[in-house]
Amino acid sequence: MAQPLVKKDDDYDDEEEYSPFLGIEKGTVLQEARVFNDPQLDTRKCSQVITKLLYLLNQGETFTKVEATEVFFGVTKLFQSRDIELRRMVYLMIKELSPSSDDVIIVTSSLMKDMNSKNDMYRANAIRVLCRITDGTLLTQIERYLKQAIVDKNPVVASAALVSGIHLLQTNPEIVKRWSNEVQEAVQSRAPLVQFHALGLLHQIRQNDRLAINKLVSSLTRGTARSPLAQCLLVRYASQVASESAANSQTGDRPLYDFLDSCLRHKSEMVILEAARAIAELNGVTSREVTPAITVLQLFLNSPKPVLRFAAIRTLNKVAMTHPMAVTNCNIDMESLISDQNRSIATLAITTLLKTGNESSVDRLMKQITNFMSDIADEFKIVVVDAIRSLCLKFPLKYRSLMNFLCNILREEGGFEYKKVIVDSIVILIRDIPEAKENGLLHLCEFIEDCEFTYLSTQILHFLGIEGPKASDPSKYIRYIYNRVHLENATVRACAVSTLAKFAVMVDSLKPRIYVLLRRCLFDSDDEVRDRATLYLKTLGADGSVLVNEKDVPEILFGSLDLPLGNLETSLKNYEPSEEPFDLDSVPKEVRSQPLAEKKGSGKKPNGLGAPPITLASSVDAYEKMLRSIEEFAGFGKLFKSSASLELTEAETEYAVNVVKHIFDRHVVFQYNCTNTIPEQLLENITVVVDASEAEEFSEVVSKPLRSLPYNSPGQTFVAFEKPDGVAAVGKFPNVLKFIVKEIDPSTGEAEDDGVEDEYQLEDVEVVAADYMLKVAVSNFRNAWESMGEDGERVDEYGLGPRGSLAEAVRAVIDLLGMQPCEGTEVVPTNVRSHTCLLSGIFIGNVKVLARLSFGLDASREVAMKLVVRSDNEAVSDLIHEIISCG
Repeated sequence: MAQPLVKKDDDYDDEEEYSPFLGIEKGTVLQEARVFNDPQLDTRKCSQVITKLLYLLNQGETFTKVEATEVFFGVTKLFQSRDIELRRMVYLMIKELSPSSDDVIIVTSSLMKDMNSKNDMYRANAIRVLCRITDGTLLTQIERYLKQAIVDKNPVVASAALVSGIHLLQTNPEIVKRWSNEVQEAVQSRAPLVQFHALGLLHQIRQNDRLAINKLVSSLTRGTARSPLAQCLLVRYASQVASESAANSQTGDRPLYDFLDSCLRHKSEMVILEAARAIAELNGVTSREVTPAITVLQLFLNSPKPVLRFAAIRTLNKVAMTHPMAVTNCNIDMESLISDQNRSIATLAITTLLKTGNESSVDRLMKQITNFMSDIADEFKIVVVDAIRSLCLKFPLKYRSLMNFLCNILREEGGFEYKKVIVDSIVILIRDIPEAKENGLLHLCEFIEDCEFTYLSTQILHFLGIEGPKASDPSKYIRYIYNRVHLENATVRACAVSTLAKFAVMVDSLKPRIYVLLRRCLFDSDDEVRDRATLYLKTLGADGSVLVNEKDVPEILFGSLDLPLGNLETSLKNYEPSEEPFDLDSVPKEVRSQPLAEKKGSGKKPNGLGAPPITLASSVDAYEKMLRSIEEFAGFGKLFKSSASLELTEAETEYAVNVVKHIFDRHVVFQYNCTNTIPEQLLENITVVVDASEAEEFSEVVSKPLRSLPYNSPGQTFVAFEKPDGVAAVGKFPNVLKFIVKEIDPSTGEAEDDGVEDEYQLEDVEVVAADYMLKVAVSNFRNAWESMGEDGERVDEYGLGPRGSLAEAVRAVIDLLGMQPCEGTEVVPTNVRSHTCLLSGIFIGNVKVLARLSFGLDASREVAMKLVVRSDNEAVSDLIHEIISCG
């Protein structure tokens, strides 16, 4: 009996989807490619073979040079066919094979012939292929044809030329920049796609000329962009110009805001969305400015199109971070989206409501979220948890319902990242809301009873060791902690032992009971657990012996080294065992924020032959060893600090120079890392002439020239200055690079005997107060602050003027002082009007400095700051205030 016919689109769950390319092998396809050489071409079969070849190439199959050349020549023979579909496949194949073949010149004549064909499809594709495979020499020959194609009446041809220009701009920018007039004309085209591509290319041509971009945007905002795609591009460019331009101080008007506002009434939905998003993301946008955009987005929330609902709610979610009150009018519409079939839309609706809701709506929202959480993936749950944490900090009186919600979902199934976010949220709530401590700690204790993640168990145990002893009844946590010693892996057991010891140190009444538990740990199977138990028992004096003063026990066992662990690890690795013990004072204390003398990009501005290895911990040691090896600097003493490299030349210039400032007690050394980027030249006797007339406290003592600087071979020259001992002298130093240029004979590669003296102006180098401050973190700022005492304390208040945000003001002060932010206080939460930042460091002369900065932002965006400084030296505290007042 014959089998019934089955429709191609019938769905069978038990059968795998059939692929027409299943089982294709390269060797077989290469054999089939011989069909290209048949006298009578079978166009359909040729197209099928090319399709298979393209599939192999796109799947990552590599062809040898011989194979690529054979296929390439076979494909070129297909130009004799007049079949349009086959010709399109030929164009695709040539584009894919061109990087693998050196014989592209063979096909250029055919492509140039097609570029002048009467068939527009041939012309457009030939332009795309030619621009893909051509080099700079051939490009100059066809430049005239490309210019004509840009203004061609056929939009397909014009778009092909413009898109090719966008790609060519990366490799041959000088040639493409000569097409500005034609591209400008194409911007006025009535064809939507041509106008879109022309605007994109014209912006890229002028992207480094800010004035030209402003003129381009200003001219096009008068209504010449007909294409919705081009209008979207124009909105983005206008938004960039508006963000870079300051608002009018008298009228408060923002440049181009009226244009963005008018786009909210455009007939195209994508233009409206782009304009609304641009307005919402303007720097320092006010509630008045963002209200029209919110009104339009509110209409889209009820759209039948999921993409519009998603775009609208995502934009509103971002606006709610800075202007939650402005979004509250949309709450009713957003609540209806909680039940949306698209889970992404529903998640964004929930998180936005959590940001905009008031205290009375919290309970209602939590009921809706409870039913909602089981239907979404972990990645969406994480977003919801973050929003709930922010809501709890916003309305601390609602901590019970929100904390219970977090603890309930903590017991449910979920991955590591999801559970980690919940635990972090509970920890933050316990720290910031004192009333939530007891309840939160008990929930965490219950969680570690069944926690499958070692990292989370150790983090919770560590947190219990800090907060548990301060609770009203610390003893109730001991059972949960000791259970971990019996039921967990070695890592968690060791952490539990340390937590028990913290309770013994901080709660005297629990010591005898904890001693019993620690003694049981002496028989553990793991070395680390036994060693920790032994250490704590001996140090705490459980056996009656007194090894250390009782007051010093907490600091010895759990105190901070105040050293970056990476630096300590490197110093221990470099330590050579000897009679002299390892000295903690020899460990560099500076926290490096980036690798030393980091390259800006591959192939740009190498750093110098003598530059130390690029590792965070060893950079200071390496610099010190290098400077000590130079006779002129050997007597300068111990190196206090080396700065990050500062570029003194622009990118892609003929000479690349950056400087590193080395700070000593009585000297400052400028290390100039130089690179010659011209292959035809050799530089000799390179020096940097530094003018110290604007830096009166500095006097030049040593200038060490660089003898020779071949092409792309970095070298260094140094200039050293003397300054008053231990004084934070500042000043500006103009620099001129002087050298002798010798031409290289291309035939021999040797430099000519005679050279020409030349010079190159460099950017100024400034020595600022931050150069005399080491970034040194303290693990417990409060303890360090209290131990410093009030003798060296200085307090004052400052007005920092108008700022875009509190975060901007905090960054500016941190950069000015050059100190290390502590406990994550450099991060300013969104939509806050006050913030406290904690800084620490060591000033030259090994003076410890701590600073507490309190910022406030008023309605007119004016920032005020209260600065409290404590240090070992009153003069240093005064100097920190002087830096702020002068900065």
